[in-house]
Amino acid sequence: MNAIPHGYHTATPYLIVNDAVSAIEFYKSAFNATEVMRLADPSGKIAHAEVKIGDSSIMLADEHPDMGYVSPAALGNSPVSIMLYVENVDTAFEQAIKRGAVELRAISDQFYGDRIGTLKDPFGHIWSLATHIEDVSPDEINKRFAAFFTQ
Repeated sequence: MNAIPHGYHTATPYLIVNDAVSAIEFYKSAFNATEVMRLADPSGKIAHAEVKIGDSSIMLADEHPDMGYVSPAALGNSPVSIMLYVENVDTAFEQAIKRGAVELRAISDQFYGDRIGTLKDPFGHIWSLATHIEDVSPDEINKRFAAFFTQ
């Protein structure tokens, strides 16, 4: 028996949203997610659901303020950003925007070797979409970072 179930990674995001049914549909259409499972309570609220994006699972559920689970909408923003590597960031970013995401930071090539842009999904979660375009050593990243501030 493995401590980590087959198909999962050590860390798995668990998103709280204010409309999990709609969020599942958004993640399917915007990020090509596949729905793995959902557990709905008698009222139809999602107590637990899982989607898979690429090789990674993401868990999600509807808000339950009485249990301390509130969405970014209830908080006024999200303090967390999810990094999502994709084959073509330009295409994936455009697809998410067309499905209702809002651009927070335009796509650009960065000194650390990624082409990356940031958006907010309709449920308040922040996603940084990236395509890795260059292998850069930690030493070189530090040099480029320092140079970034001298420009």
